[in-house]
Amino acid sequence: MPPPTIQQIFQAAVAHHQAGRLAQAEKLYRQVLSLEPRHAEAMHYLGALATQGGRHDIAVELIRQSIALNPHSAVAHSNLAVALRENGQLEGAIAAAQIAVALDPEFPEAHNTLGVTLKLNRQNEQAIAAFAQAITLRPHYPEALSNLGNVLRDVGRLNEAVEAFHRAIALNPNHAKAHNNLGVTLRDQGRLDEAIAAFRRVIELQPELVATHSNLVYLMHYHPGYDAKTIVAELRAWNRLHAEPLKPHIQAWPNDPDPKRRLRIGFVSPDFRNHVVGRNLLPLFGEFDRQRFEIICYAQVLRPDEITAPFQQCAAAWRTIVGVSDEQVARQIRQDRIDILVDLSLHSAQNRLLLFARKPAPVQATFAGYPGSTGLTAIDYRLSDPYLDPPDMDESVYSERTVRLPDTFWCYDPLDCSDIPVNALPALEIASITFGCLNNFCKVNDTMLAIWAEVLRQVRGSRLLLLAKQGDHRERTLAFLAGQGVEAGRVEFLDPRARRRYLELYHRIDLGLDSFPYNGHTTSLDSFWMGVPVVTLVGQTAVARAGWCQLSNLGLTELAAGDREQFVRIATELANDIPRLSELRATLRERMERSPLMDAPRFARNIEAAFREMWRTWCNGGG
Repeated sequence: MPPPTIQQIFQAAVAHHQAGRLAQAEKLYRQVLSLEPRHAEAMHYLGALATQGGRHDIAVELIRQSIALNPHSAVAHSNLAVALRENGQLEGAIAAAQIAVALDPEFPEAHNTLGVTLKLNRQNEQAIAAFAQAITLRPHYPEALSNLGNVLRDVGRLNEAVEAFHRAIALNPNHAKAHNNLGVTLRDQGRLDEAIAAFRRVIELQPELVATHSNLVYLMHYHPGYDAKTIVAELRAWNRLHAEPLKPHIQAWPNDPDPKRRLRIGFVSPDFRNHVVGRNLLPLFGEFDRQRFEIICYAQVLRPDEITAPFQQCAAAWRTIVGVSDEQVARQIRQDRIDILVDLSLHSAQNRLLLFARKPAPVQATFAGYPGSTGLTAIDYRLSDPYLDPPDMDESVYSERTVRLPDTFWCYDPLDCSDIPVNALPALEIASITFGCLNNFCKVNDTMLAIWAEVLRQVRGSRLLLLAKQGDHRERTLAFLAGQGVEAGRVEFLDPRARRRYLELYHRIDLGLDSFPYNGHTTSLDSFWMGVPVVTLVGQTAVARAGWCQLSNLGLTELAAGDREQFVRIATELANDIPRLSELRATLRERMERSPLMDAPRFARNIEAAFREMWRTWCNGGG
């Protein structure tokens, strides 16, 4: 029997590749190239395989070599766009996808690739057009429909987004990503039960999709039907399924166990940018004692912005980890001799928890994303405070040991919006009270709406301002409130907007009504900064005690309620006390400035003391 030809070997490689047998495919592609080094297709598909394996630098190099041999391959340019995008090179990815479309305008995958890349670059209208063209060319294209839904969600067209996801799922009921994207959009609409069901469907279809499982556990914090014990059970399931299998990667650390030496602190985050977490962290980073602590940032930041640069200036080293595998980042952290590695995301978007599961540093902690637990046994500590987690709280709901900062979990700074003034109480001009809640709409649920409705009924002529994207969730909310005796004309919905315009909305609000069970966090701090007090309901989970923490630090605990009846009483009495409201309006900003909530040096010293104690414990064999 004659030996197989180069073409036969290549066809066998492609068959293995399509069947998901990637190791066999790679071996055969390399065999083809050993026999014919200028085989453009083998080089191209070897690059595509590298993209699948997360080796994006190698993928880019191989596909570019293939294009040099065959510059007219639309498929190669499209796959180069994918590799560049995954490597964080958005401009190059857009250019490659545009070449693919120009070479073959009838190639739907190229239009879809272009759309995904444009969306990541926030060119949303162009992305919508690209997805629409892909769907025109191939009407039964669930991937493009799901991607179209994503960008429609981004621009606030939630009903259309939901419709696109349903169309994708109708074409492919097992399309896990479409179910996940549907869940995210349903969450935005406040349809939490449906969102949770969508996430659970994904977990049934593809249990390995770790990001969806994170979406589920994070969303459970927002739902009034889930207590801390239910949440921790899901967190433990997450750890068991995704993190525990990585234990074999854990190795000994070469770090010098000197409790007094300068420490290398690594921070991992996608939010070193204009994001709520980034804005909260920047005051801390600016105050670290550089003589005692060396800061290294591992940045999962696809689009750096005006907030990114100050973080880079604060860091002794800046590592971009976009497109870099968890295993590669773990090796880098070991090479950097990080003493304490800090997660700043928990289960929020783009987290790198599987990096922490590999335990690349001897001490690991979580902080800042939100006050909760990761569920990872590989993370040793979580930072909190005495108000979020009183000493008598049940700490069995956390996998980490709780370290309480003395004052507060948050450090606030308005940054470039510090010049926005506090205005006079709006009620003095319009002779009626305006309540407001500018939290993410997914925090708004029927339980809280019923409490707010009771407040509105008791305060004659009062109005309510809510922040929400366009969609029928607005009409559902109005219908629910109407059933509670609140006319639709007393409720106004406001579109989400850029930060400065968002802060200016507080000029219209007399009194804030907090959400529950997920209180306002930075949103409430914004409210206080703008002179608007917030009445809060205190719960049992840490996220439900944010209002209590902030009011305690402001010396305004009289605005915190222990139950529904007390919440209604506090809100109605304060709404009817115009002199008190006016006095709070005039003095809240100064209260903020004098409080621990805005004392960045004090906050930094407290964080540093916590890190030092963690390190001392490890040096003494207690890590």
